[in-house]
Amino acid sequence: MTITCAIIDDEPLAAGLLESYAKKTPYLDLKGIYNSAILAMKDLRDNPVQLIFLDIQMPELSGLEFAKILPRETKVIFTTAFPQYAIEGYKANAIDYLLKPISYEDFLKSTDKALDWLSLSMKQDAYKRDRFMLVKNDYKLQRICLDDILYIEGDKDYVSFVMKSGEKVSTMMSLKKLENYLPQPEFLRTHRSYIVHMPEAQLVDRLRIVFGDVYIPISDHYKEAVGEFLDQHTLA
Repeated sequence: MTITCAIIDDEPLAAGLLESYAKKTPYLDLKGIYNSAILAMKDLRDNPVQLIFLDIQMPELSGLEFAKILPRETKVIFTTAFPQYAIEGYKANAIDYLLKPISYEDFLKSTDKALDWLSLSMKQDAYKRDRFMLVKNDYKLQRICLDDILYIEGDKDYVSFVMKSGEKVSTMMSLKKLENYLPQPEFLRTHRSYIVHMPEAQLVDRLRIVFGDVYIPISDHYKEAVGEFLDQHTLA
């Protein structure tokens, strides 16, 4: 996978260092270097990139201000010499925050996070679009249609998909990892051991989702998210 990226930094030395790092990182495709967010604005609107290395302190328009007007799909790694901006950077939904002077080791750690995030995002988009996933089952790849899932049960290193047909398909994977792949809030974690396909929930009894004679618990940790989904679909 290749990530298209740009650098926005008003310090020539800092921008040059990031440029050298980006050019020797095989999965980065550097599309532009800008010394202000104002100059970058039109170019990146017409030719968007997936990742921006964005200095926070810049004249006219700061990195934090610029990040707020970027498309949601454009991810940001903030760069700055001032550690007090770290919390603001994370509030702006940045993938990471690099403190100058930046080492190549730290640069790679941040770009690896971006690579992981974008890979996951592409899988999520594919699952939403095509409505199926392939899972390993007894040395075979088995197709799982999202619309056919009732709920998913986790047991240590395995998850089991319980289908509308009554079929149960197991594969080696953590429930947490699977949760990240599935479209939400269509699929909601209700308990440390369960993910429920919420549109298939026919009956909610107290703190349990009922499928026939199976009762899926709703634990305190996930009660708020499940309650919000139910409220949105409850006729007052």
